[in-house]
Amino acid sequence: MVIEHTKLKKEQRTKIFSNVIFKRPINVVIQTTDHKICGNVHVRPDDRLRDELNMSEPFLAVTDATIFDQNEQVLYKTKFIAVNVAHIIWLLPQDEINPSQDEK
Repeated sequence: MVIEHTKLKKEQRTKIFSNVIFKRPINVVIQTTDHKICGNVHVRPDDRLRDELNMSEPFLAVTDATIFDQNEQVLYKTKFIAVNVAHIIWLLPQDEINPSQDEK
């Protein structure tokens, strides 16, 4: 009985003090003033991409990112980049991109 009680206390402690926040990745394209960034933004399961942008954080975390210059040339590839939200012109999910009439 003592072992089970100790085990229960430990499990309760980890659940109470856990800071793990589960998020789902959304593949996005971000246009800044000078660059285009393709990567993943992580959003809480019940939130929208817009909710993540509207948080009071000055930077948006992007993972598995590729950064392009104005000529669509790859400048960098990185596992993580923090993008200043004030420099984002537009952001859209990759799965909502429709090909233009010229690409059909």
